[in-house]
Amino acid sequence: MASRIFLRAPSEADETEFIAAVKASRALHGAWIDAPDSAEKFRAYLERMHTGNNFPLLICLKGSQEIVGVVNISNSVMGAFRSAYLGYYAFAGFARQGLMREGLRAVVKHAFGTLKLHRLEANIQPANIASIALVRSVGFKLEGYSPRYLKIFGRWRDHERWAILAN
Repeated sequence: MASRIFLRAPSEADETEFIAAVKASRALHGAWIDAPDSAEKFRAYLERMHTGNNFPLLICLKGSQEIVGVVNISNSVMGAFRSAYLGYYAFAGFARQGLMREGLRAVVKHAFGTLKLHRLEANIQPANIASIALVRSVGFKLEGYSPRYLKIFGRWRDHERWAILAN
């Protein structure tokens, strides 16, 4: 089956489409993610993510070029560790169509191939069933539980640790 998506880095030119997609996706994102929803927050996101150890990627539809989702490879550590964290979210109108699965598979291939990472870790709130199903479908395995792991919307939230290895 031919891929319906392609990956690319976000840029300042994406600001309007990105912010509109985030605002339209508030119900979808719920308590899971606090995505950049203003010009100021989007610019701060770009500045933070375009550093040497972060690799932001947009999942876009072939043809229309619409942004369907975001995957951030962050806090990568090379040397003997060769590991990074993965954060991701779909935009409204594109969820539950297999597009994020295609995108996440492409990101994993990119991380283990081009970036030469050995391990990717995704931390997911236990009630986020759709996200857990997504990483499981791509080959991530549950490694453990981290109480009060990330502060989201002003509250410390518990997370499950899911990971995938290059081999």
